Amino acid sequence: MSEFEDDYLDNHYIHRSNWLRAAVLGANDGILSTASLAIGVAAASNFREPVILATVAGLVAGALSMAAGEYVSVSSQTDIEQADIEREKQELKEMPEIELLRLAEIYENRGLNKQTALTVAKQLTEKDALAAHVRDELGINDLSKANPIQAAFASGAAFTVGGILPLLVALFLPLKSMEYYLYGSAILFLIILGGLAAKTGGSSIGRAIIRITFWGTVAMGLTALVGYLFGVSLR
Repeated sequence: MSEFEDDYLDNHYIHRSNWLRAAVLGANDGILSTASLAIGVAAASNFREPVILATVAGLVAGALSMAAGEYVSVSSQTDIEQADIEREKQELKEMPEIELLRLAEIYENRGLNKQTALTVAKQLTEKDALAAHVRDELGINDLSKANPIQAAFASGAAFTVGGILPLLVALFLPLKSMEYYLYGSAILFLIILGGLAAKTGGSSIGRAIIRITFWGTVAMGLTALVGYLFGVSLR
C-alpha cells in the first residue's frame, strides 16, 4: 500500500468497519445479554448466588456463541466471495472480449464517456484483469474482505469484556434493589460504548447513544418483567 493510500485511510473510517462492527456488536451483546439475564434472575430471587451463577453462565455461553457464530457467518461470506472470484476467472478465460465490454460499461455508468470508459477498461485489463473485475464488478476490495478469525476473536473478546461489567455489579453491589443497579450500570456502560463506537467510526454520537439506550431499556425491561412474573408465581 502506498504512502498516499496510508494517509488517505488515516483520514477515513471505512477501513475500521469490519473489526469495529464485530467489536461493538460483541460488547453491546455482552452488556445487554448478561445484564438482562441477571436482572431477570434478580427479579425472581432473593439470593445473590443464583444471580451470579446465571450471569457467569450467560457470559461464558454468550462469548463462545458470539465467536462461533461470527466465524461461521463471516466464513460463509468469504466462501461466497471466493466462489465469485473463481467464476470471474473462468469468465475472463472463456470470454475476455465480453468481460472487457462489461467492465467498460461499468465505468460508463459511473460517468465516463464511452470511449474513455473503454480505454480505462483496456488499460486496467492489461495490468490485472482479474483485480479490476473483482474490485469494480464484484465490489470486493481489501477493505471489505471478510476475515473470519479476526471477526470471531473481536466478537468473543468484546462480549467477554462487556459481560464482565454486569458480573462485577452482581458480585459487589447490594442485593437489595439489584435489578435497578444492574439496569442503571448497564445503561451507563451502553452509553459509553455507543459514544466510543460512534467517535471511532466518525458517526453521530447523540444518535448512537439514543439508539443503544432505547433498545437496551426495552430488552432489560421485558426480561425484568418475565423474572418478576416468574418470581410471583413461585411465591
